[in-house]
Amino acid sequence: MSEHQSEEVQQIEKLYEFSERLNASKDKSQNVEDYEGIIKMAKTSMKAKQLASQLIPRYFKFFPTLSTEAFDAHMDCIDEENIGVRVQAIRGLPLFCKDSPDIISKIVDVLVQLLNTEETMERDAVHKALMSLIRQDPKASLTALFTHAGVTPTTDDQIREKVLNFIRDKVFPLKGELLKPQEEMERRITDLIKQSLEDVTGGEFKMFMDFLTSLSIFGAKAPQERMQELVEIIEGQADLDAQFDVSDTDHIDRLISCLQLALPFFARGAPTSRFLNYLNKHIIPVFDKLPEERKLDLLKALADISPYTTAQEARQMLPSIVQLLKKYMPAKKTGEEMNFTYVECLLYAFHHLAHKVPNATNSLCGYKIVTGQPSDRLGEDFSELNKDFTERLTTVEDLTKTTMKKLTQGMTEHNKAMSAAKTDEEKASVKTKKQNTTTGLRTCNNILAMTKPLHAKVPSFIGDTNINLSWKEATKPLPSAATTTIGGKRPANSNTGSGNNVSAKRGRGSGGMSNQLVNKAFQGISSHGGGRGGNRRRGGGRGRGQGRGHW
Repeated sequence: MSEHQSEEVQQIEKLYEFSERLNASKDKSQNVEDYEGIIKMAKTSMKAKQLASQLIPRYFKFFPTLSTEAFDAHMDCIDEENIGVRVQAIRGLPLFCKDSPDIISKIVDVLVQLLNTEETMERDAVHKALMSLIRQDPKASLTALFTHAGVTPTTDDQIREKVLNFIRDKVFPLKGELLKPQEEMERRITDLIKQSLEDVTGGEFKMFMDFLTSLSIFGAKAPQERMQELVEIIEGQADLDAQFDVSDTDHIDRLISCLQLALPFFARGAPTSRFLNYLNKHIIPVFDKLPEERKLDLLKALADISPYTTAQEARQMLPSIVQLLKKYMPAKKTGEEMNFTYVECLLYAFHHLAHKVPNATNSLCGYKIVTGQPSDRLGEDFSELNKDFTERLTTVEDLTKTTMKKLTQGMTEHNKAMSAAKTDEEKASVKTKKQNTTTGLRTCNNILAMTKPLHAKVPSFIGDTNINLSWKEATKPLPSAATTTIGGKRPANSNTGSGNNVSAKRGRGSGGMSNQLVNKAFQGISSHGGGRGGNRRRGGGRGRGQGRGHW
């Protein structure tokens, strides 16, 4: 045995002696020399350091006067080059807090800095140590952990990313086990998440929102106030207090994404007023100036939100929707282009808004709907408006029927091409064309279903969800009637909408390809032009704070 090995054996034996005396002592605080001996051994050989890393936290609570010296010695072991020493020291960190909960935040801070390690064994030890602390004291540990999830002037982006990944992969899946008492801790983590949302990417925000909606306090039995709380979180992220800049594509992306995230909560009773007011005041007036690839996304969002509006909101929104509808429904023989999906979106929104306030259409479209209210304006002559609106409806129907014939013919050709296709590449190409055509046909069918009830002087407005918008997955029709006749009693749940829109929670990612499919299906078919959607960009930097990437 070499001199070095002999010395190391003596050090280990000495450590065991210190530990045995401490274990046997009834008043361990009297064994100061033994604990000092352990601290000194933490500065000797590798094996002695490993053993000392186990013993320092074990007896830490009995020697408050040596706490700084003991903790510094332990931290030196964590900084050691030898991974065995480092891992053992990391494993010992939660033991410091077992009887000294006041230092949990300090230990969490240490562990967070260690998340950046590239060594798998060391990273696993850090994860286990953090989870041990969270189980010991979830409130204090999560509070300390979330201080690294937000953005400050001194934030290390690499560390923050590791913290977010740890929260997502380790904490969120075990929420049922870790968040106890349940309601208190779910409320606490909700508050912590709110504090971390000052400057996040779209992906990070969706991660947090998905977690919040999985909590029982926001579950199926949650009251409307809780849904409003979630919408208020989303409203904050959408920057609804900001002056709108039409050139800020990131804000447009964020607004549309947030609208889609909020849809399930609108369906459960949360108010839509702040979003609608912002759209009506800031976005729709400059609709023509929006980037082409954003226009369809916005119209889809308008269509999605329209079933959840109140009567007051519907009355405020209708003039803007009718104005856009007339813009995109071509007048007879004018040669104007027609974007079928734009028209589908706007007709859908028009029906749902008009269903809430039918007599508002008297002065907008020249209808003669009697409700007995002064807003009927029956003494005024709006016949020219009605003539113009009806002519546009007829033109839309003619264009749509012509396009449907060509799409149907195209489908026949695609079926033949599929039979003749030999390679996988050829089959995939034909399959895509068939999908494009199917989407186009669904759009056309929806347009015809929505224009038909609008020809009468007293029309029927669709206020349910039997119209399944072309970019959504097909759903079975509801048993209720497709239209509600004006003057009839509105169903009690007419303002609550349907779950059909929940799929939109997936955000912007679910819309881009659908836009392109529809445009391809219509391209070159209508004599009045094809779709205008174009290819979508994924958005730019956040434009806020430190600009945390893409929305």
